[in-house]
Amino acid sequence: MSEPAGRAGERASMTGTGGVDRPGGAGRPGGVSNWLPCAPCTPESCVSPPGPVVGVWRRLLRGAGCASVLVVGVALAPVVRGRGRAVGERLVSCWARTLVASLGIRLRPTHGPPDGPTHGAAHGPTGGPTHGGGVLLVANHVSWLDILLIAAVLPGRMLAKTELRGWPLLGPLAAWGGTIFIDRDRLRALPGTVEEIAAALRRGERVVVFPEGSTWCGRNGGRFRPALFQAAVEAGAAVQPVAVRYRLADGSPTTTPAFVGEDGLLSSLRRVVAVRGLAADVLPLALIPAGRYPTRRSLARAAQAAVDRHRFASFGDAHGGCAARAAPGHLRRAHDREGAPG
Repeated sequence: MSEPAGRAGERASMTGTGGVDRPGGAGRPGGVSNWLPCAPCTPESCVSPPGPVVGVWRRLLRGAGCASVLVVGVALAPVVRGRGRAVGERLVSCWARTLVASLGIRLRPTHGPPDGPTHGAAHGPTGGPTHGGGVLLVANHVSWLDILLIAAVLPGRMLAKTELRGWPLLGPLAAWGGTIFIDRDRLRALPGTVEEIAAALRRGERVVVFPEGSTWCGRNGGRFRPALFQAAVEAGAAVQPVAVRYRLADGSPTTTPAFVGEDGLLSSLRRVVAVRGLAADVLPLALIPAGRYPTRRSLARAAQAAVDRHRFASFGDAHGGCAARAAPGHLRRAHDREGAPG
């Protein structure tokens, strides 16, 4: 589904996506790259109402708290950057947890993979990789909140669109945080971005990408684009799959935080601050060791299989209500027929 250029560009910048789509796609509005993936999810068809809500004053308090934490982050970012990676990641994690809490979200990280033993520890007490090399962290993408949640649990260098540099507050924070920027309007720039990610991995850093390349409502999801997995192949780095899910206070799954289709950032923020008892699950899954899968495509498929087992579990077989109106496997096969760079 096509989007207004302003909204589509806004979400691509905000969500830090790193996936790529086939060149030459038809029907894209002006100002939006033809090779950007575009999920079929829409707010009207996919996003559920907030459910139990808090009062107006609580919403205003949450909004003011969020703005205050953002301002503090901008003020302290230069200081944090000069403290070294380990200390910096601790501080970023603390700041992100505070920001998430200010929005009224209860973070529920899982400190071990629920689907089997890891092949090397995914992260140590400092938040950095402990298995002797860098880690490419890959996660499903539902909302702009995903970035904050992962920064709170497993902080690392994010991949984001170049336009994010010019955003007030968020632009400086992203730049000072070591974000790797990708020019998604220039397909020729992709190999350079892959090499920059590979170089960071060789230095032992964690790099965070959302390989679907677009946000989905959570009932369904897109194919993990293989191009960015080439960085892990070239660097001999492990891949850390992470599943992100959202729930209400009673434990039932919700799509309220989803940031999809023609949704705007402010309308999404208003929904989030209105929810009573919103909780987020961040599930680090079994680490995929370097060299287990020799190609980027096989590596992308393995990472997606791990994430899919957990991100859709909370919805069970209830895929209805999503604009995609198809099971995740059907969606992936459709994407595979389209083809993609890498």
